[in-house]
Parts: sequence; C-alpha cells; structure tokens
Amino acid sequence: MSTVEIRKPYLLLIGDMENPVNAKTAFGLRDWAPEACMGQLRFSKNAVDLKLPEMSPREAALAGAKTLIVGIAPQGGQLPESWHPVLTQALEAGLDLAAGLHQRLRDIPVLATVARQHGRAIHDVRHSDAKFSVGNGQRRSGKRLLTVGTDCALGKKYTALALARALNERGRAADFRATGQTGILISGRGVAIDAVVADFIAGAAESLSPAAAPDHWDIIEGQGSLLHPAYAGVSLGLLHGSQPDALVLCHDPLRKTLNGFANVPVVPPQEAMPHYLAAARLTNPRVRFVGVALNTAAVEPRAAEALLARTAAETGLPCVDPIRTGVAPIVDILESL
Repeated sequence: MSTVEIRKPYLLLIGDMENPVNAKTAFGLRDWAPEACMGQLRFSKNAVDLKLPEMSPREAALAGAKTLIVGIAPQGGQLPESWHPVLTQALEAGLDLAAGLHQRLRDIPVLATVARQHGRAIHDVRHSDAKFSVGNGQRRSGKRLLTVGTDCALGKKYTALALARALNERGRAADFRATGQTGILISGRGVAIDAVVADFIAGAAESLSPAAAPDHWDIIEGQGSLLHPAYAGVSLGLLHGSQPDALVLCHDPLRKTLNGFANVPVVPPQEAMPHYLAAARLTNPRVRFVGVALNTAAVEPRAAEALLARTAAETGLPCVDPIRTGVAPIVDILESL
C-alpha cells in the first residue's frame, strides 16, 4: 500500500473550474483537513469558491504554504495545458506540487525540469509503485464496511470519513481506508483503486483492508457506481476485494441523470440495493445494508428532513446526511454487529 507524505499547509488550486462536482478534491480537503488549507488559487470570480483566502503561489509561499494541491478532478483526469504556467510559478516560488489526476504531473516536461532545478517534489498520489496480486477471495478477520453509490461524486468519501470518526469517538477501533486521491491526501495513505490494472483491483482492495482484530472496523471509501456505464468495473473489483460485512448506499436525491451522462437516469436507492447485494455475496454471503446516506447540501432543511424520512421508509433503513445530521443511527447498528 502506498503512503504519501506531503508537506503542509496547502494552497488549493481551483483554476477556472466552475462545476463544484469536479472540485471534490478541494472540498474534501477543506472539510476534512481544514487546518492544512491555507488558501485557494482561482483564475476568475466564476470559479468554485471554497471561502478560503485568495493567494498567488508567491503569496502562499511567503505565508508558509509548502505544497500546491491541484484541487480539481476533471473528467478524463487531464490537467488543462493552460494551467502549466501557474504550476511552474508555484515550483519557482518554493512550493511542492501534488495532484490526484490520471495524468502524471511528473510526466509534463516543463514541470519535471523546473522541479528538478529548484529541488521541489511532485506527488502524483493516484499512481503507486506498489505491486498487487489478483484477489484470492479468502475471508479475513476483522469487520469491513464499504460505502457504495447510485452515481459518482455524491458523498461516498464523506460518509466513510464520518463513520470512521464517529466510531473512534465512541471508543471503537476503526480506520478510514482511502481508495481515491482526495482520501489519500486527507489520510496520508491508501490506494487509488481506479488507477490499478483491472485484473488486480480486487487484490489491491484485499491489501487495503488486511486481517485485523475481530472487533476492528475498516471503513472503506467506495468508488464509482455499479450502475454506471463507465465506472462499474472499479466498483465491482472494490466490492469483491473489500468483502464488506456492511454496506451504506450513498445517493443525491436531486440528481436525475448520472454526472456527465445526461442520457442515463439515476436509479432510486431501493432499486440499486439488490444489485450491490448480489455482487457482494460472491465474497461475503452475509453482507447486508446498514443505512443510506443522502447528500442534501442543496436542499432546504425542512425539505431535507422530509427526504430523509421518506427514504428511510422506502428502504427500511436508517437514512442520514453525514454533514447535516451525523451518522449515529448507522453507527448504532455497527456496534450491534
């Protein structure tokens, strides 16, 4: 498993990204590692606003920042070429670079050259030199929960982080297991599952949550969606390798079609659950859903309360918003398992 050591504090690069969904790395760091986030760098006032101080690379470096984090995750994972000069300026100002893109920053010639000239580090956290075996499907000791979803980018990471934190606050042994670039940047360790060669995804997931004490919970960050035409493969491999005892389904009640796929409708939670259970039972026949997590950030409080209650009634499971309501009802169930 790869361990990332990135110097803090951070300057978060938003650039000209106007879609909040594609700035989930920046939002995740702001919300779960606020002490490490010194400022934001935007190219225009229309870009996503994290409500952090506006800083240039030089201003951030003078204020004590150590690393510029590319805070966006664009479709396809390619950094816009127009951003290269800003990253060059950051290296020249004394900042390291870190990104979780499919594209490696260290493979961009100008960045590699400037980093070498100034003794700066470039961290491509999505890429690991670790070698993984194929999955073996053998049961491991310990308990595991995997967050899954009806789509991408709707709260699987936030839900997993909230559950791990809540279990720890109750004195329970639990670890958050990061499977994406933002989670790795937050926790400092993990495996970017969607960058693993397909045959080894299940094996990588097995290595991510090794055998543990019988009462220990690994809370594993889900990726993609089993119901997504582009990203179902990574979800399936993660599902099999995690061998979850418990699942939490994450859902955005306002989203009608898949993010970036306007021709594919999002299914309701009660329709998604049987698909996940059928797939998960290959490696853990006793798997069960223990809750639903809704992303109600764009919903008024009273309407959000109604949505949570309706979804709980439709699924027969506790329904929470990890940010708005907390995850206590789900943790209550985990403590009984």
